[in-house]
Amino acid sequence: MKALIGALAVLTLLTSGIANSAEPSGQAVYEKWCLPCHRAGQVGSVQLQQRYKGAIPAVLTERTDLQPALISVLVRKGGQVMPIFRKTEISDVELEALATYLTKPTK
Repeated sequence: MKALIGALAVLTLLTSGIANSAEPSGQAVYEKWCLPCHRAGQVGSVQLQQRYKGAIPAVLTERTDLQPALISVLVRKGGQVMPIFRKTEISDVELEALATYLTKPTK
């Protein structure tokens, strides 16, 4: 009986999200999904460098002009050479963490 109660308690925690309540890291999302193309010298950064002609940093983590809404639109809808990212790839929670990471004040 105690084992059954313990198992039900664990099941309740797992299904309620308490056991997996770790917030995603915006930096981890960026490193996994964005950095392969937006690292200096990669296709995403090269395209941004050409578009802005150096007036705005090409590397996303160096930008100070990004807005969460713009990040969300670009991630979900893509851009010229940028693919779309579905919610099965970058969840809404991860997207919010990414937007927070990319719009944090720089030091």
